[in-house]
Amino acid sequence: MINITKSYLPPLEEYVKHLEGIWERVYLTNNGPLVQQLEKELKAYLDINHLLFCGNGTIVLQMAIKALGLTKEIITTPFSYCASTHAILWENCTPVFADVREDDFTIDPLKIEPLITENTEAILATHVYGNLCQIEAIEALAKKHNLKVIYDGAHSFGATYQGKSALSYGDISTCSFHATKVFHTIEGGLVTCNDDAIAEKLNLYRSFGHRFDDYIDMGINGKNSEFHAAMGLCNLPVVPKLIEARKERFARYDAQLNLSKIQRPVIQPETGYNYAYYPIVLETEAKLLEIKAALEQVKINPRRYFYPSLNTLPFLKTTQPCPISESIALRALCLPMYPDLEEEVIDQVCEIVNKYV
Repeated sequence: MINITKSYLPPLEEYVKHLEGIWERVYLTNNGPLVQQLEKELKAYLDINHLLFCGNGTIVLQMAIKALGLTKEIITTPFSYCASTHAILWENCTPVFADVREDDFTIDPLKIEPLITENTEAILATHVYGNLCQIEAIEALAKKHNLKVIYDGAHSFGATYQGKSALSYGDISTCSFHATKVFHTIEGGLVTCNDDAIAEKLNLYRSFGHRFDDYIDMGINGKNSEFHAAMGLCNLPVVPKLIEARKERFARYDAQLNLSKIQRPVIQPETGYNYAYYPIVLETEAKLLEIKAALEQVKINPRRYFYPSLNTLPFLKTTQPCPISESIALRALCLPMYPDLEEEVIDQVCEIVNKYV
């Protein structure tokens, strides 16, 4: 079975070395030495002063919303994984959906400003497939209207914009370290910021809002374990190699697919891309379903990602029409992509896709 992704695992002996230390210390969680080491190495790798290694990519979004004191409307994208909208709802805020750009599928700054009201407090934008948002335009809008900016960078580890990590922008940026990501810790997440006071809040929120017997603020269990940090310490040094391997597989897809009838997202200029996913957008949903079924018949599992457009979620109380996102969500299909994906599998996928397009 060929799935859309396959998690990279380091040599077992490298991971076991960290496990031996855990067994010796019997220090399993609660900001242990491996967590602290991973945070230190991530700071150096990303060149970011304030970051926290946390439990997953959803809880860091919730922590971000809480740390910025948001309680009202947050303008967000409908073309994202459901976690971005769920975090807004979970924190009792109201998501307001701005449609996306047709060329790169990221939130359209031109659609944001008309939605700003006296209740708007922030913009939560997603870097889609590792492709960065229109950062300057979004942050200019935020400055003009005194709004906070959160970037959901779940897909963007290893991606850069103008030479800086994608996770260094906004009031707060978040990332997922789930097993399917370019860099993973099995389960995990990251939250970053550039403000000392916000960093202190996030640090408190991650650990129930208290330090030992001093209860300072409300909090949540956003911590992660030594076992997950150990996986991160094994995987972080090989991220450049993994991205290069992904890039090679991208090139093979690009060379063999009939792109005349397939839309691919345009990568924003000045972006150092991480090749997180290989999405194609077909002419119709019917064509997508036909190709998906043909691939599944030979035990290759692509994924409809992102689907559905989040403004159509059935449990929303109010929503906004987003015709571009709604259309792309019906026609977007991610093909298998991971560092050791075999050339013959790519060739087989391309042959099947080309047959139907």
